[in-house]
Amino acid sequence: MQMNLLDRAVKMVAELDEPEEMNYVRKHAQEQARELGVSLREAATRVFSNASGSYSSNVNLAVENASWTDEKQLQDMYLSRKSFAFDCDAPGAGMREQRKTFELALATADATFQNLDSSEISLTDVSHYFDSDPTKLVQGLRKDGRAPSSYIADTTTANAQVRTLSETVRLDARTKLLNPKWYEGMMKSGYEGVREIEKRLTNTVGWSATSGQVDNWVYEEANATFIEDEAMRKRLMDTNPNSFRKLVQTFLEASGRGYWETSEENLEKLRELYSEVEDKIEGIDR
Repeated sequence: MQMNLLDRAVKMVAELDEPEEMNYVRKHAQEQARELGVSLREAATRVFSNASGSYSSNVNLAVENASWTDEKQLQDMYLSRKSFAFDCDAPGAGMREQRKTFELALATADATFQNLDSSEISLTDVSHYFDSDPTKLVQGLRKDGRAPSSYIADTTTANAQVRTLSETVRLDARTKLLNPKWYEGMMKSGYEGVREIEKRLTNTVGWSATSGQVDNWVYEEANATFIEDEAMRKRLMDTNPNSFRKLVQTFLEASGRGYWETSEENLEKLRELYSEVEDKIEGIDR
């Protein structure tokens, strides 16, 4: 009901008899109507989501399983899953796919926005935040190729703040992944704690893939914390060798996909560690 009301509101604005310079909703809807050969009302569709009964873009699953070829594949997944429109003119009829309309709407976007509403769940705690992020997708669809401004609203306290996505990613890295109080707390949980550390690094790669807003130093310092530190490395491997293997694999993936620039020495060490932990898991004593 609420989504249909939003759809109705946008369409009412698009149909107002106003000059284009006073009404950009109408301006863009008219341009898209001409390009698509559809009515102004249909071209003014702006509220999209998954098909009825489905959830997420599945970008998160591809990243978690390292089962994607390139960023275009992730963006195609996003478009194919998220291009179903709410229609106030057909309430209760289910969602109808309008991918081309969705693409044209995204191509005019100047900003992306998400809201953090829980102090217990941050950007890299879970994968659904980057799963919903279209920053690089919008950049690819825009005719000028310009990346949109990306913002995150933190409404977890009474003093709500809006930060840029890059600032929020840096803050998240400092307070969680690279924070000794956080990762030592995770290590006290044993097996599951190592998995949480690995999962957070994987989600960081997800943000690199969808937004490109992760600074190189995040990966470099994570490598120094969990790989270069021999004592920490041994604790991780002994506590949960399977998650440690995934952690090492994720560092190598971040480098291979161009998200992390580091020394060949670091990469060679990671390759050696991957082989070592594989042997440990397989019970091979060399």
